[in-house]
Amino acid sequence: MKPLQTSSGDLLADRRADYAEFLFGSGDHAAAAELMLGAVERTPAWAMGWFRLGEMHEAAGNLAQAAEAWRMVLKLEPLDRPGAALKLELIGATEAADAPPSAFVEALFDQYAPKFDDALVNKLEYRVPDLLAEAIRATHAGRFGRAIDLGCGTGLMGERLRANYDHLVGYDISAEMLRKARDKAVYDELVKADLQTLAYDGEPADLVTAADVFMYVGALDGVFNTAAVMLKSEGLFAFSVELLRGEGDFVLQPSRRYAHSDGYVRGMLAANGFAPLSIETAVIRQDRREPVDGLIAVARKA
Repeated sequence: MKPLQTSSGDLLADRRADYAEFLFGSGDHAAAAELMLGAVERTPAWAMGWFRLGEMHEAAGNLAQAAEAWRMVLKLEPLDRPGAALKLELIGATEAADAPPSAFVEALFDQYAPKFDDALVNKLEYRVPDLLAEAIRATHAGRFGRAIDLGCGTGLMGERLRANYDHLVGYDISAEMLRKARDKAVYDELVKADLQTLAYDGEPADLVTAADVFMYVGALDGVFNTAAVMLKSEGLFAFSVELLRGEGDFVLQPSRRYAHSDGYVRGMLAANGFAPLSIETAVIRQDRREPVDGLIAVARKA
């Protein structure tokens, strides 16, 4: 996927944008937005400039102007790689969606790939692969023949799986993430695919994993059905979600990640023919130095 244009391509507009960032960092959000508006008026086709303008207006409390800027992003970027629709949803300017734009997820992880392992493991204390591996071992002591790692990313989960599986397949929407995973040489196959639209017709697997994937999916009915199709009878489905403790099934958070409730997860498992073996609450990582609670789940296909 072509990278998002972080520069306007106009020297004066970029200088204004840089100064706007300086003002924003100093806490003068309204002045930053005013200066950023001048930058995008010089380069009106600069989608990321409009997106950043929306964030500056949001920080200044000017939600109507933020919405206008993000709607301009959608006009310039109909696939919505910046994720403007999610920002509109978070300020109540559009109806809630069941899933994020696939182009946003792909662009996000293409951009994140070079620093993914270091940022997640060393800075955010990411624990999901280890927690999932422990949960799988607690329910199945032997080897698996075929395993599928959904949203495999750079292969952090695959590294934990490789020793106990004969054939390991990774799926991810991001080509850059798959390139990093390929360098680790832990997967027998790597497939670029959007989990929202994936139609599986391969061999049935003994295990399907999804480590820190469903917070970028939203509604889980489709992907749980896909996991059921992938698995043999009695196969295991191991995954994590961010835990929603409030009301509702799932909700989009300010981080633009989804959190899911325990009851919703259990309901989706039952609706797709899974019997839960273990669903445990755990701290899955840090976010702005605060612990993020999640669910670590293992279920068996009935």
